[in-house]
Amino acid sequence: MQTFTVIFAHGRDSGPWGAKIRALARVAEGLGCRVISRDDREIRDPELRAARLIDATGSIDGPVVLVGSSMGGYVVTVASQAVRPTGLFLMAPAFGLPGYAVQVPKPVCRELTVVHGWDDDAVPCGAVFDFARTHQAMLHMVPAGHALLEQIDWLPRIFELFLGRCMELDCRPASERLMATI
Repeated sequence: MQTFTVIFAHGRDSGPWGAKIRALARVAEGLGCRVISRDDREIRDPELRAARLIDATGSIDGPVVLVGSSMGGYVVTVASQAVRPTGLFLMAPAFGLPGYAVQVPKPVCRELTVVHGWDDDAVPCGAVFDFARTHQAMLHMVPAGHALLEQIDWLPRIFELFLGRCMELDCRPASERLMATI
């Protein structure tokens, strides 16, 4: 099995090694994944962040998993159209907000999980529900605000299950993997 690369994209007002990313990175490293957490704090434009992420993945060999929080969730979803990762793990993705070129971008991946807080005051639940329903995503609505920090102990557990499913998909014979994407 090839080594997976897990790439994290942080939110607009956070940084590359916040509490959530550190917790999830430990899980990924524990499963033998290479971890990259991009520092895009100086870039406020989500489309530019997505373009930079696409460029950065061009030299990566092996399967890729993209993880994004808030604006980072939007960024990895947009980037997925070019990167075509095995999986997308989205936390409070910034969908349905003014100022974004695409209100609800189309994900391109084989495994899709979304975690969103019931008390999120930045991203409306309706846009996330619609996205999850449209794309048949695994959706976890949790008692938390936008940062999801109330669930910092639970997030690594669900992320480990998600990564396990991604790795399982990659181990299937090519003919089965093709069937899973149709």
